[in-house]
Amino acid sequence: MVEAKKTKKQSYRVAGEKLLGKVKELIKEGNIRRIIIKDKNGKEVIEFPLTIGVVGTVLAPVLAAVGALAALITECTITVEREE
Repeated sequence: MVEAKKTKKQSYRVAGEKLLGKVKELIKEGNIRRIIIKDKNGKEVIEFPLTIGVVGTVLAPVLAAVGALAALITECTITVEREE
């Protein structure tokens, strides 16, 4: 019998210029399964999964995309799925 892993969701509202820093901070915590970024209207802009063992070189394109996104939006919500 396969046991499903439980996840917990948390949301953070951040200004566009603080988006990249917050995403990096969350990734360093290490127990993140998925990050979803929504604009101020609640529309999903980007979603990316984080698997165990993800290293900096794999994250570089994702962080570049988040940085570009931060330049375009003024306010957003980051939803994080954590493994319990």
